[in-house]
Amino acid sequence: MNLLFVQKEGVLLYKTLVSSETSRNILRFYKPKETEYGIIIENATLGSALSLVSELKWYIRRYVSEILYEISPELYCSHKFALEIYERDIKLGETWDFSKLIGIKENIISDEIWMESHSSKEDYPDFVDSNDIVFEVWCSESEKE
Repeated sequence: MNLLFVQKEGVLLYKTLVSSETSRNILRFYKPKETEYGIIIENATLGSALSLVSELKWYIRRYVSEILYEISPELYCSHKFALEIYERDIKLGETWDFSKLIGIKENIISDEIWMESHSSKEDYPDFVDSNDIVFEVWCSESEKE
């Protein structure tokens, strides 16, 4: 499972985390991979990913605009949804009714849109074409309200 941190505008997240002794200590057992828009950290389980997010909470509040958990290849979920999975409040299925697309352009989040039920990223060609990278993200029902 990959954990993806999308950096805030003007932040070089990888450089920021490796320059801090505290975050280097937290990340000592991980090998964060730098991307143009943030970092990716491989985790063995959802529980370990949630634990790591908890340990990095101060850095996340200051330097991260979005946390995404890769629940399957090319499919991500929000932090709140990940907590609901972990706490067994919901059960994953083939589809999910509360999904959004997050677009990255020029290395920051440029836009996001809520998707219609049972649609896919391919159903939004204008959104996909107007962004450099697009993530499909499953969310908690309460996030859409």
